[in-house]
Amino acid sequence: MTAAIRRNRARTKGTEQAVHESVVLKQVEEWLTLRHIWHMRCNNAAGKAQSGQFMRSFTCNGHAVNGVSDIYAVKNGTSIWIECKRPVGGKVSEAQRNFLDAMNRNGAVGIVVNSIESLEEQLREAGVL
Repeated sequence: MTAAIRRNRARTKGTEQAVHESVVLKQVEEWLTLRHIWHMRCNNAAGKAQSGQFMRSFTCNGHAVNGVSDIYAVKNGTSIWIECKRPVGGKVSEAQRNFLDAMNRNGAVGIVVNSIESLEEQLREAGVL
């Protein structure tokens, strides 16, 4: 475990409400890096849909794909899609749930995590660790 993960855990211990999604995301990326698991951050673009509603979407081949997970990783040939949420109050949108369900139906591992512990637990359950 790196110093940054230890600092974040110490700083947020007992104050899970204050932990932002960005902290969880950084911890997950660091954990993957330390274990030499290839990964990339899937940044989403913000914009307005035709309905006027504000949306975030990932663009692939010029087409917007809603709900793409925060991180894409590959370990031993298994595709892993990781959606990071804060420990308290983090909600998965319908588009994110639909994306993860589609990934799981098609042989990938799609998970929602709110800590390193939940990441490790779900990857073990999926047979990736």
